Amino acid sequence: MAHNGDAVVAAAPAAPAPAPTNGAQRQLKPRRISMEGLQRAMSDLALELSRDRKAVADSAAAAMQQLPAITEQVEDARCECCGMQEECTPAYVRRVRERYCGRLVCGLCAEAVNGEAESRHGGRTTEEALAAHMAVCGRFNRVGRANPVLMQTEAMREILRKRSKSNSPKDHGPGGALARSSSCIPAITKDFK
Repeated sequence: MAHNGDAVVAAAPAAPAPAPTNGAQRQLKPRRISMEGLQRAMSDLALELSRDRKAVADSAAAAMQQLPAITEQVEDARCECCGMQEECTPAYVRRVRERYCGRLVCGLCAEAVNGEAESRHGGRTTEEALAAHMAVCGRFNRVGRANPVLMQTEAMREILRKRSKSNSPKDHGPGGALARSSSCIPAITKDFK
């Protein structure tokens, strides 16, 4: 479509030209569409667009009629793990409490608890996984929010502690400790000469 009064010129497929008699090739120019043809095409496009809009509006109205209306009051609920607050219906709060041992947990913490229950050695019960997740969230809320550098330092300490407990030689490389294979100083001195 043309915007701001710009002229629109469209190329129509060229009709096969008669073969030149003198052997020279003539260049074929595309035909120009008349203003009447252009207005007719724009009118057809507008009609198609209005039909599409009406079909979309009708399907949206039908979908809205199929959805049940929320008749319950919505209340603010706070996650007992991370402390995040979200709006929930009382029926939803009741279902979550039934599933997670009487605790109200947000969707993110619920996924973490489910993952913890499935991934640990041999699986844990939901109650054990919930207790482990609540301990991690509690420690983060006490330490991590107030002092993130201390939390990062503690995480590095845990990584090193797990590394030192491992007695597998393949975890530590040759000799059971971190070591380099050779010195790089002879290579550097060769470059200076």
